[in-house]
Amino acid sequence: MMKKNNASSEGYFVLLGFSNWPHLELVLFVVILMFYLMTLVGNLFIIILSYLDSHLHTPMYFFLSNLSFLDLCYTTSSIPQLLVNLWGPEKTISYNGCMIQLYFVLALGTAECVLLVMMSYDRYAAVCRPLHYTVLMHPRFCHMLAAASWVSGFTTSALHSIFTFWVPLCGHRQVDHFFCEVPALLRLSCVDTRTNELTLMVMSSIFVIVPLMLILSSYGAIAQAVLRMQSTTGLQKVFGTCGAHLMVVSLFFIPVMCIYLLPSSGKSQDQGKFIALFYTVVTPSLNPLIYTLRNKDVKGAVKRLIGWDREM
Repeated sequence: MMKKNNASSEGYFVLLGFSNWPHLELVLFVVILMFYLMTLVGNLFIIILSYLDSHLHTPMYFFLSNLSFLDLCYTTSSIPQLLVNLWGPEKTISYNGCMIQLYFVLALGTAECVLLVMMSYDRYAAVCRPLHYTVLMHPRFCHMLAAASWVSGFTTSALHSIFTFWVPLCGHRQVDHFFCEVPALLRLSCVDTRTNELTLMVMSSIFVIVPLMLILSSYGAIAQAVLRMQSTTGLQKVFGTCGAHLMVVSLFFIPVMCIYLLPSSGKSQDQGKFIALFYTVVTPSLNPLIYTLRNKDVKGAVKRLIGWDREM
């Protein structure tokens, strides 16, 4: 008979986080808080601006608003808990809280992988099929694509979360990470977890490698179309929007692949924490800057919103 896991009976986990570097915790608190505030302000700015300005009621900004909302939820699912743990001596999270955090982190991360594919398809349709763009990216179809990304994320996460918390966790309740994630929780198990690890690897491949291949295929077709373009203005616009999306894809997928697809023996647990910190804190804060800097549509929307265009 397997013993009931101690974490559930005691009712909490201890998130070790960055406790190996106590002298860095205050610095990390300040830096992470700044990035979190940047994430909140930047992504809320995109959502509100896209809603208020009718010129931004396009498929591109519809998907961008979804991405901003995803990033807001994604960071909020783990960063506030991290800030509390960095600020005070208590580094605990309740068992139910850990289950909820694991579920939402997985769901939102998976949904973002799928949504980035939808965004690349939108850019493909805009550049390679411009005459059919309004038909291909009909508002109803865009809503279906966005809904599919959310549904796939939350469905996949439900399976992962159930499989993870079915595993009996024995011994100590110390999770060697700053949030509840599957690999860190599986390391607490006293039984063979190879089936869980294989499932995680397969699902990660499906929702990381396959989306990445689809994105690269879309941009391969876009690159061919760009090479045939004669208009300098058109080239600049394509490079502006597609370049921003490719940068966001790189900032998200590369760290995620390092965590979930590379062998665990190839990196230390401490390296994994800092890589996870990058894609949970830094990347969501940079996305609004990447999409809005030097973006004429956004600049025009801001001017219209504050009335500058009427004064000029």
